[in-house]
Amino acid sequence: MDEHDERGMTMTGVDPDRLDDQQLMKELETIHRTRHDTLLYGSNDALRAHNGRMAQLEGEYLRRNPRRFVSPGRTRDGARERAVGAEGVRSHQDPAPGTPVGKWGPGTTRGPGRA
Repeated sequence: MDEHDERGMTMTGVDPDRLDDQQLMKELETIHRTRHDTLLYGSNDALRAHNGRMAQLEGEYLRRNPRRFVSPGRTRDGARERAVGAEGVRSHQDPAPGTPVGKWGPGTTRGPGRA
């Protein structure tokens, strides 16, 4: 008899529907963190596996969170408002043209507390 229980396993890991919420978020954070390197340096097979796993994980997240918060700035209407704002006066939330925008907001490309 095989020692390993492979129920719920795929080639790339545990089926997302078997992960609890915390495990799912950890898997999503990991796969998004490794995406760029896989795209640039991974083989075609690695990229295909990465695409498949990411789709599984993101699909499960969306299934569990159908009413997740959607930032107004991440919608088409929000993009249109930014475009209109660019033609006129910038809002207080829009960075000056050419200002780098990082994960932590305008002008913060190197992390919290660093310019």
